[in-house]
Amino acid sequence: MLSVEHAQIGYVVDGVRHVAVGDVSFEVRRGETTMLLGPSGCGKSTLLKTAAGFLHPWQGTVTVQGRPTSKPGPDRAVVFQEFDQLFPWRTVRDNLVYPQRVNGRDKAEARRRADEYLELMHLVPAADRYPHQLSGGMKQRVAIARALALDPDVLLMDEPFGALDAQTRSRLQRELKDVAARTGVTVLFVTHSIQEAVYVGDTVVVLSTPPSTVLDNVDVAGLDDPADPAFTDALTRLRALLAHDDHEPAAGAFE
Repeated sequence: MLSVEHAQIGYVVDGVRHVAVGDVSFEVRRGETTMLLGPSGCGKSTLLKTAAGFLHPWQGTVTVQGRPTSKPGPDRAVVFQEFDQLFPWRTVRDNLVYPQRVNGRDKAEARRRADEYLELMHLVPAADRYPHQLSGGMKQRVAIARALALDPDVLLMDEPFGALDAQTRSRLQRELKDVAARTGVTVLFVTHSIQEAVYVGDTVVVLSTPPSTVLDNVDVAGLDDPADPAFTDALTRLRALLAHDDHEPAAGAFE
């Protein structure tokens, strides 16, 4: 579904080129959740923004179903970490309806799909509230529902649960796994958490320190129980990969 081939991506600051992503290649298969894991500054969010069409690779390609991600489009929906990504002057339901209308759906169909995803994300009681009346976890549920209502080819998630308390984060991780299984949506998910990567993902793409390369692709499909020895083995393998990177991350950088 999504292919990254020998991508090099960076930024120009005061005329100086800074490379974040050195040479990265990986694929995201249709219907699977792929986690991007690595130290701060390794280019995880940069890769996600490039997949979204907000940035362009300096070298290599990033494509969705063979099409270059040269600009944003409704085939790629993004959920950010920040809680304030909703339209504050629109109700929860209208936050789901409006993007669909902008992208050509008629009013009746947009409302039907909005109600479908409000129910899927357990948001029906909050449908007529405004974002300022919601908790952080509820806002993220709305952001996910809004993205899914667009029926994207790929759902791009940039640490969407990173600012939540542990209990809410755990609950939303479970809900995302359930929603992904029920809808078959393809997900690319940025995280700093090894535990989240194993629990939420089907595959974990482990990036090195910048300018980043891919250290390994680790299959974690079906690892749902933290008490399962296989789950612990996956955690151990990922920690070992990160610890043996040329520039070992600071203690405590990963969960």
